[in-house]
Amino acid sequence: MSLIDSLRWILVGTRRLMRRKVRQINRLSRKSVQLGLLLGGAGLVALMSLGFTYLADKALEWNREWVGAHGWLALIVLPFSLVGLRWLTLRFAPNAAGSGIPQVIGALSLPPGASQTSLVSLGQTLWKIPLAFFGMLAGASIGREGPSVQVGAALMLAWGDFWKRRGVQLRGFHANELIAAGAAGGLAAAFNAPLAGVIFAIEELGRGTVLRWQRLVLIGVLAAGFLVVAVQGNNPYFGVFGGVPLASGMLMWIVVCAAINGALGGIFARLLGKGAAGAAPAAWRAWIRAHPLWTAFAMGLILAVIGLCTAGAVYGTGYGVAANLLSGQDAAPVGFGLAKLAATVASYWAGIPGGIFTPALTTGAGIGQHIWELAGEGVDQRVLVLISMAAFLAAATQAPLTASVVVMEMTGSQPMLFWLLVASLLASGVSRQFCPQPFYHLAAGRFRRQAIVEAGRATQTGGAAPAKSSAP
Repeated sequence: MSLIDSLRWILVGTRRLMRRKVRQINRLSRKSVQLGLLLGGAGLVALMSLGFTYLADKALEWNREWVGAHGWLALIVLPFSLVGLRWLTLRFAPNAAGSGIPQVIGALSLPPGASQTSLVSLGQTLWKIPLAFFGMLAGASIGREGPSVQVGAALMLAWGDFWKRRGVQLRGFHANELIAAGAAGGLAAAFNAPLAGVIFAIEELGRGTVLRWQRLVLIGVLAAGFLVVAVQGNNPYFGVFGGVPLASGMLMWIVVCAAINGALGGIFARLLGKGAAGAAPAAWRAWIRAHPLWTAFAMGLILAVIGLCTAGAVYGTGYGVAANLLSGQDAAPVGFGLAKLAATVASYWAGIPGGIFTPALTTGAGIGQHIWELAGEGVDQRVLVLISMAAFLAAATQAPLTASVVVMEMTGSQPMLFWLLVASLLASGVSRQFCPQPFYHLAAGRFRRQAIVEAGRATQTGGAAPAKSSAP
């Protein structure tokens, strides 16, 4: 081989090597861009959750102040506040009513397009934050976790659309993946529980939907949770659980807590799923559906009466009562668990934005206290309260893995995880005898049908059809 041929051969080989390296660099660059954009979206979800947390804490603090000074005003404030919030919801954000998790599940079951986007529209879902804030300020028994899920889904979807319109293709990130990553990230950030966000995404959001659980999607969920942990610290929401499994009779008390919470949680889910109209006598149903504002007014009166009977303990999330019970203090009003259940149902039936996750946990804590009162002094109250929190949430949502991991992360009770899981599985099974279909998915079906009808109406009229009211 001549010198010229050798040089030509070396040159050709060098060119091929350079082209291969350039392609590898481009692939690496695209993956880095994808990861960077995903982390940017997760940062937005975490930032939203932190801001929402601050507003919710302020609302609950101010509610305690005015209730402590003039508790009787609830008979006026709550009915008119719920009417105002219901009117604003109907007028500006009908798809923001209720928890927000059913809307996300409904969106995931729809093909990409107008119907899907309407359930996680950023313009509507952002209304959940001020409306939930004023609901908690007035005293509604609601939480911020469900709204955080819907707003997180809307933020992530809008973030992906923003970059796609600018020519940045997020390969592997279709609408469903963006919605799921934002929704689960919102839950992880709201509860300061990254692992629970992943379990929620797989168990609850992935149930009955087509999702490609790519590594980047799960990274987005974990990133949102860990960003909040980085800012707030790794502090369990309810504090660190100080109890230990009972030395004797642990399995018996697990079964008792699971049976009672499973039955009550199933009834709770059935009442939420039916709504005020579905649970009312047949003669009243048409009137209730036709007069949502009067229904909200009646729910406000009922809630105010329950609040007066419990010294305001049922208002808001009930966090303070649950935290005291978990620490071993017997500081809950008589009948708090059942009163909190009724207050949460009344708040949901009013049709205002607000979650049920934390109210369900505090309801379970109250039921655990009732069980302890029957058990006697020989049983550790903290254990029964903790087990009942997971059992009631599992019964209400029929998502036992999510319930047990959420409670474990929110209370720092890792040694109790096995018993939490056993109680959650048993309670979920009992709940199905009262509410065969999981509440979130039952409500999601209504939102899905409504979105399809609205999209069809918009197509027929050649424009955007006004959104109709969605019954809670």
